[in-house]
Amino acid sequence: MLERPILRGEVNFPLCLAPMVGLTHVGFRLLLKSYMPPGARTIWPTEMLNSRRLPHEVFARVPECSRHPSETDLVPQILGNDESEIARSVKRLDEEWGASGIDINMGCPVRKALSHNYGVALMGDAQYARDVVAMTVRHTRLPVSVKLRAADAGTDVLFRFAEGLVEAGAEWLTLHPRRAEQKRRGSADWSMIHDLRHVVPVAVIGNGDIQQADDVFRMLDETGCDAVMAGRALTARPWLLWQVGERLGWPAPIGREGERAPETREEEGQEFGRAVLKLIAILAELPWGEDLLIRKLRFFLKNACPWLEFGHALEAKMSVVKSLAEAQQVIALFFSQTQSMSPRTDLRY
Repeated sequence: MLERPILRGEVNFPLCLAPMVGLTHVGFRLLLKSYMPPGARTIWPTEMLNSRRLPHEVFARVPECSRHPSETDLVPQILGNDESEIARSVKRLDEEWGASGIDINMGCPVRKALSHNYGVALMGDAQYARDVVAMTVRHTRLPVSVKLRAADAGTDVLFRFAEGLVEAGAEWLTLHPRRAEQKRRGSADWSMIHDLRHVVPVAVIGNGDIQQADDVFRMLDETGCDAVMAGRALTARPWLLWQVGERLGWPAPIGREGERAPETREEEGQEFGRAVLKLIAILAELPWGEDLLIRKLRFFLKNACPWLEFGHALEAKMSVVKSLAEAQQVIALFFSQTQSMSPRTDLRY
C-alpha cells in the first residue's frame, strides 16, 4: 500500500491513467489492464462525464459510460456545480454503474467547461469549489477526489484552495502543475507537486510530462507524491505499466510470464504493433458501431503516433480504412517491418 491511502487503501501501484476526452474509454482501459502486473491495483478513470447529463443517460448506450464487467477500482470523473445534478449523478454511478470513487474535475481549461462554470473555472472561487466538494461528499458513500491545475494567482493561493477542498472532504488530490492559460505549453512545474504534498494531509497524485518509466520514478523521488498519473504517453507506451512494475519487482503481466518489458527503440516499436492489434480486437467486441470504433482507433493513433518514428505514415494509411478488419490488415503489414519508438516527443502537439 502507498504511504497515504488512495481509494481508502485499495491502491498499491504508483502509476495510473489520466482522464482524457475521447481516449479514456473502456477499450483503452482494457488494453492498459493487459499490461498491469497481476495483483497490482490502481485507479481507473473515465472520460469527463457531465453531471447535467448523467441523471438522464442510458449508460449502456453512452460510450463514455461503457464499462466491462471485469473492471474494478473505477473512479469516474465528473464535471458539475449543481447539487441536485451532482446528487443524482453520484447516486447512479454508485448504485447502477459500480463506481469505486468519484473524481471532480477542476482542471479542465476548455471553453465549454468554463462557460458552465466548472472545470478550472471553479478554481476562481475557493468557497464555491469547496462547496462543490462538500455537496458531492454529502451525497455519496464513495471516496471523493479532485483533479487540479496550477493557480494563475500563485502557489499560496493554490495551497489555500487545496486545503479548503480537503477540509470539505476530498480524500486525495491530483495536481497538474500547469496554469490553465498554458494548456499543453511549457513544462510542468513539479516543485508545486512537492510543495502541495507537504501542505495537505491527504495523498497527492502528480501529473504532467510523464513519457517514460524514468519520469515516473523521478517524479516520485523529486516530489514525494504518492502516485503518478500519465496521459497521452500511455497511448504510445501502454507497457509503461509493465516497465514500472518490473522495476518494482512485480511479476510480468498475465500471458507474458517469463518475458521482460520492452526497452529498446525497436522492441518498443514491435510492442506498439502488438498493442494496436490488441486494441482493435478489444474494440471489435464493443457495440458502438463500426464508424465510431474507427474514429476511436484513429484518435488513439493521433495521440500515440508522434512517438513512432514513421507514425505520420501510419496515420495516413489509417485515415482511409473503412473497417476494423481493414485496419487490422494495415497494422499487421506496417509492423511486419521493424519500427522504432522515440523516447520522447513534443507534448505540445
